[in-house]
Amino acid sequence: MRTLLCATCLLLATVLVHAQDMAKNAVSFLQSLSEAQQQKTVYPFDTAERYRFAYVPLDNRKGISVNELNDVQRKKLFTLLANSLSASGTGKVKDIMQLDQVLKELEKRGPDDHYRDPGKYFVTIFGTPASKGVWGWRFEGHHAAFSFSADNNRLVAGTPGFMGANPAVVKEGEQKGKEVLKEETAAGFALLQSLEPEQLKKALINTNAPAEIITGASRKVQLLKPMGVGYSELSKDAQQKLLALLEVYVHRYTKLFAESTLKEIEKAGWDNLYFAWAGDTQHTPGKPYYYRIQGPTIIIEYDNTQNNANHVHTVMRDLQHDFGGDELLEHYRTAHLK
Repeated sequence: MRTLLCATCLLLATVLVHAQDMAKNAVSFLQSLSEAQQQKTVYPFDTAERYRFAYVPLDNRKGISVNELNDVQRKKLFTLLANSLSASGTGKVKDIMQLDQVLKELEKRGPDDHYRDPGKYFVTIFGTPASKGVWGWRFEGHHAAFSFSADNNRLVAGTPGFMGANPAVVKEGEQKGKEVLKEETAAGFALLQSLEPEQLKKALINTNAPAEIITGASRKVQLLKPMGVGYSELSKDAQQKLLALLEVYVHRYTKLFAESTLKEIEKAGWDNLYFAWAGDTQHTPGKPYYYRIQGPTIIIEYDNTQNNANHVHTVMRDLQHDFGGDELLEHYRTAHLK
């Protein structure tokens, strides 16, 4: 028992140190900005802007863009991102940003055209970053959008969390063959191909894939009816592959936050997880497909339909803690009024 308690204390201490690093690095980033830049970047925590969620190219995002930062400021920003995402998650974000340059070249846009621009990714701080109290921040641009919330040295929310890739597979140019979301695709097909005929029949909810992720960019997820094949109906091998697919998304985040998320999913019951597929089942180039994992605490979606099925959208929504959740906002309001 003592060993278990010691291990628990060590884990808690690591969580606190990590969250302190996030707050410390957020402060360091803000201190590197000019007063005018800070005014663009910082918003109150209790603001409707915090619930904005957009993953398409936009010109009216709030916050400060990567384009407006110098090299030192950019380094501090990505240090902050690395406090909230895993190394692989941070790497994918950077790769997604560079795909905008690939798109710019593929679409033959001129040098003065900034519709596609690796620097049009924005950071916004909500509240006052500190080791005590509630605050949050957002990183958002085309195909990369994350909302983070912290409370008393603990990262309590990291969703909505969106990653997309266009092109899903780069077919020409210097980055030919690059596939930023390869894990998400391969693990999805690995699970699908492990299903037995009756399981596959249940999992396949439509022979046509939806044109977009169904949950969209809504403030609150309109709960979908769980569809597909249930975890309890799967073979042991398929169950392991479902867990592996789930972990691809959960481990976009830091190790401790990912473990906390998985524990919440487990507490809600593995048997309450469902896997659904729509569209092509053979991974044929140009053929659209879609899958979804859904449980009481989480919805994960993957859609590859646009641009001749070479344009992937993926999202993870925490049904309890999106944007920090209602309880965190109430906690902030109560503490703020004292």
